[in-house]
Amino acid sequence: MVISVAWLVVLLAATGWAAPTAHQALITRYCSGCHNAKVKQANFSFEGMDPEAPVGHAAQWEKVVRKLRGRYMPPVGLPRPDETAYRSLLGSLETALDRHAAANPDPGRTDNFRRMNRTEYRNAVRDLLAVEADVAGLLPADESSHGFDNITVADLSPTLLERYLDAARKISRMAIGNPGKSPGGVTMMLPPDLTQEEHFEGLPLGTRGGAVFRHTFPQDAQYDLQIRLQRDRNEHVEGLYEQHEVELMIDGQRAQVFTVRPPPFGKDHSLVDEHLKIRTAVKAGPRALTVTFIRKHWALVETERQPYQAHFNMDRHPRIQPAVFSLSVTGPYEAAGAGDTPSRRRLFTCTPKGPDSEEGCARQILTTLIRRAYRRASTTADWETIRRFYHQGRAEGGFENGIEMALRAVLVSPEFIFRVERDPARGGSLAVSDLELANRLSFFLWSSIPDDELLDAAIAGRLRKPGELERQTRRMLASPWSAELSSNFASQWLYLRNLSSATPDMRLFADFDDNLRQAFRRETELFFESVVREDRSVLDLLKADYTYLNERLARHYGIANVYGSRFRKVTFENGQGRGGLLRHGSILTVTSYATRTSPVLRGKWVLDNILGVPPPPPPAAVPALKENVLGANLSVRERLAQHRANPACSGCHQLMDPIGFALEEFDAVGRRRPHENGRALDIAGGLPDGARFGGVAGLEKALAAKPDGFTGTLTEKLLTYALGRGVESHDQPAVRAIVRRAAAEGYRFSSIILGIVQSTPFQMRRPQ
Repeated sequence: MVISVAWLVVLLAATGWAAPTAHQALITRYCSGCHNAKVKQANFSFEGMDPEAPVGHAAQWEKVVRKLRGRYMPPVGLPRPDETAYRSLLGSLETALDRHAAANPDPGRTDNFRRMNRTEYRNAVRDLLAVEADVAGLLPADESSHGFDNITVADLSPTLLERYLDAARKISRMAIGNPGKSPGGVTMMLPPDLTQEEHFEGLPLGTRGGAVFRHTFPQDAQYDLQIRLQRDRNEHVEGLYEQHEVELMIDGQRAQVFTVRPPPFGKDHSLVDEHLKIRTAVKAGPRALTVTFIRKHWALVETERQPYQAHFNMDRHPRIQPAVFSLSVTGPYEAAGAGDTPSRRRLFTCTPKGPDSEEGCARQILTTLIRRAYRRASTTADWETIRRFYHQGRAEGGFENGIEMALRAVLVSPEFIFRVERDPARGGSLAVSDLELANRLSFFLWSSIPDDELLDAAIAGRLRKPGELERQTRRMLASPWSAELSSNFASQWLYLRNLSSATPDMRLFADFDDNLRQAFRRETELFFESVVREDRSVLDLLKADYTYLNERLARHYGIANVYGSRFRKVTFENGQGRGGLLRHGSILTVTSYATRTSPVLRGKWVLDNILGVPPPPPPAAVPALKENVLGANLSVRERLAQHRANPACSGCHQLMDPIGFALEEFDAVGRRRPHENGRALDIAGGLPDGARFGGVAGLEKALAAKPDGFTGTLTEKLLTYALGRGVESHDQPAVRAIVRRAAAEGYRFSSIILGIVQSTPFQMRRPQ
C-alpha cells in the first residue's frame, strides 16, 4: 500500500512528532555534527536546545549569537549557510532573547561593598582635599580581573588596613600642613633609559633634558633641594666631557644655575654633582620643580658617527651629554607656618574666633567633609562618631590637630574607602538609589567621587527627573576629569600599561628608549581622547586619517616635517599614515616579543579587544614556538605553519595567526619594514569569518565593514569598566540595545556612554 507524504505527516503528528523548522534544520545540518552530546566540541552541545524557544537556554544561545554574528561558525573550510540563513537565525534568536529580557529584566549583581582601587583613591583624595598624593608609594598595586583593576573584592586584610592607616596619616598631615616632628625627605627619579639630548615638552625653550617634578610642600619653610646626575656602572657621570649648566626653577622662577665640570683625568666622579644643592625658602602647597640643562648654542645633529636618537646606554650608544637622575627634597627647616594652600582653603571653610566657637566651626568643617567623602548627606550620627576623634586630637595639640585627627578617621572609614550599595528589603531586581546611581556615574566617567552639582542632584532626588541624567552625563564628559577615560579605561583596554615593562632587545632595536615609550603612550591617549572630546564616531578608532605626533615619534615612524617636542595633530592622505589603533607603535610594541614580532599576540589582541571573541586558553603542555628548526632561517609565518601542524595547536592558531600576519608589515617597535631577515614579507591575512585581505589596510577595511562587531566589543569593555564586574549572558540584550542606538546616531562615543548610563545593568541591581 502506498502512503502519501501528507498522510505520513498526519500519522507522525499523531505520535507527537513535528517537522523541524528551518532554524532547527540549519542547526542540525551545519552545527550538530561537532556540537552534539557525543562529540561536544569546545564543550558545547545543541542537545535539548530549541532555536524557536531560546529563553530556556539563554546563556548557551547567547554564545551561539556571538559566534554567528561574527560569522565565526562553522569554521572556515567547512560547509556554511548562506547570508540569508545567517540573518534569519540571528534575527529570530536575538528578537526572542531581547523580548524576554525586556519583560524579565536581569541587571546582574555587583558586590555590595567594593573597595576603591588605587587610582580611584588618589583621585578621590585630590577632589576631596585638593591634595596630589603619591598613592603609588602608599598603597599596593591592584589586581586585574576581566581586563580592569576596578573590579575589586571587598576584602581589607590587616596588612592592607595598615597601609590605608599610614596613607591617611600622611595625607591628613599634607592637607593640614603638619610636617611631623622631624624633617622628612623624598627623592624623585627619572627612568635610566631616558635620553636627555633634546628639549622636552613643558620645559622652557632653550633647555634640554631634565624634568618637571611635582611636590607638595607642607609648610612655609626652608627646604634642601639636591640634584643628582645619571651614572654608569662605574659610578662615573655619563657624558660629562665639558662644562654644562644646570638650571633649577620653582614654579617657573629661576632658583639657581649650577655649573658642572668634568673632574681631572683619573679623579673620582663622586663629588661632581655634590654641589648641586641649595637651601631655599618655599611657600607651602603644590609646587613645580624644574631641573634642566641650559642648551648649548651648537646644534646636536645626527651624523654617521652618531646615528641614533637614543643616548642612554653605555654599551650600545653612550650619552654624549650629562643627564638628570633625581631630585631630592628635604625639610621643612625654620618653618614659618602652614601657609595658604589649596588644601587648607578647601578644608577650612571657617575659622574659629575663640575657644567658644571652635566646636561649632569644627562641626561645619567636618560635616561638609563627610558629605563629600561619604557621598551622601551627613547625619547627626556621623558627627557624633567623628567628634570623638576631633576632641582627642584637640586635647593633644589644639584645634587644627583635632581637625587633622578627625580627617584621618574619615579617610580610613569604610564609608570613604568602600562604595556601598545596599540590597532592598524585598526581593527582585530594583533600581539603585539616586545616590548609588550618582556614585556609579562618577566613578565610571571620572574614576572619582561625585562633585557638588551631581551630589546635590542625587540628594534632592532629581537625578531621574526627565533629562537630568543625560544632562549630568554630558556635563561630566565635557569636564577635564573625563580624561580618566583615556588614562585609566583606555590604558587598560588597549594594554598601554604594559608599555612600562616593554624592553625591546637593544642589540636589535638600538634606537628604543623611554622617550619613545612615553611618546607611544601619549599618542594613543591623545588619539582616544580626541574621539571622546570631539564626540566622534568610535569607528574612527579603527580608520581615522590622523594621529598625534612629536618630532621623536614622527622620525621613528618615518614621517617628515614634524619638529619639536610638542605633540600635535597630523592628518594623512590615502590611508598611508598612522591613523587608527592598529598602526600605533604602542599597540604593536606591547603585542611583540623583545626580539621579534608575534602574529599570535597581535592576532589574540585583535580577537580580545576589537572583535570580542577571545580564543580559548591553550591546552596543557602546548609546545613553544621554535625560533629555528634544524638551523633553518625560517620566517615567523613558516615557523607558525609548523606549529599549527600540531592538532593541539591548530584550532586556536587558525583564528589568531591570519590576523597577526596582516600586521607583519610593522616590526616589534612599530616601524614599517619591507622585509624580514632579508626576505620579502607575506602580509596576507584573514578573519575567522572567512574574509581575506593583505596588510593593515585590508584588516581595517574588513573590521569596518561590520561596525556592530567592534562597537559591541567596545560597549562590553566600557560596561565591564562601568559596572565593576564581568559582562554576562543576561547583559547581552542591553549591549545590543546600546549598539542599535549608537548605529542610529552614527556610532558617536556619547551615544554609547549614554546607552550604558541609561541601561538596565547600570541603573538596577539584583539583590543577594
